[in-house]
Amino acid sequence: MTDSGEADAQGEANAQRWLLFIHQLPPKPDYLRVKIRRRLRKLGAVAIKQTVYALPSSEEALEDLHWLRREIESEGGSAVIAEAEFVGGISDEELEAMLETERGLGGAENAAMTEVHQVESGRTWVTRQNVHVDRVASAWLIRRFIDAEARFKFVAARGYKRKRGELRFDMFEAEYTHVGEDCTFQTLVRQFGLRDAALRAIGEVVHDIDCKDDLFNRAETAGISGLISGIVDAHKDDQARIERGAAVLDDLYAFFRKQRA
Repeated sequence: MTDSGEADAQGEANAQRWLLFIHQLPPKPDYLRVKIRRRLRKLGAVAIKQTVYALPSSEEALEDLHWLRREIESEGGSAVIAEAEFVGGISDEELEAMLETERGLGGAENAAMTEVHQVESGRTWVTRQNVHVDRVASAWLIRRFIDAEARFKFVAARGYKRKRGELRFDMFEAEYTHVGEDCTFQTLVRQFGLRDAALRAIGEVVHDIDCKDDLFNRAETAGISGLISGIVDAHKDDQARIERGAAVLDDLYAFFRKQRA
């Protein structure tokens, strides 16, 4: 017969250890909240409170969270990582069930990511005002390769209510926006089945400028970043930014086509 001390010790030995990721994000940029939430999902974390995520403790998971913490801090936010054992309010079994549900949602999301989309010509494409690199490049991609008659509508980040038939991009709850580590441009390339190495190369440039993570580290990125910043500084009108950006992207596309990306 096992005494209470031995039972307690055995219970402690069998208890699941969890990593908790507690973070606070700055109000801008708007897409950062979605980006971090998707990054945490990709790491296998589940939300137990609005900004508190848990995942089973392991050295690999801890390293991943440290990298994510640094990324959040570089954007002006803050994050804390803790290792814990739950003793009340939620059980290991409940958390495991939540993780299984999250994995199922992730599988559905991945299936959706591989679906090739089609749209009717002449749709209204909506995005946030004050466009910068990802929205400029995405608008160029839409009009050049997806919907030649596309009309663009620029709205405030808050207070906009979608009208019937509108398609949103690079904004909260948009049909086309950041997915996983992809920026909106890359999402559009993938979801519309655009198998073009030059577009993939442009997507890598846009990603590194927009996400600021140097994931692809292409030699052309710094120059294109400067050009887009110059367009933004010189033109306050969003339509003008898209038109000027389109000329830059036409030339960049021709360059990558010649270089075979």
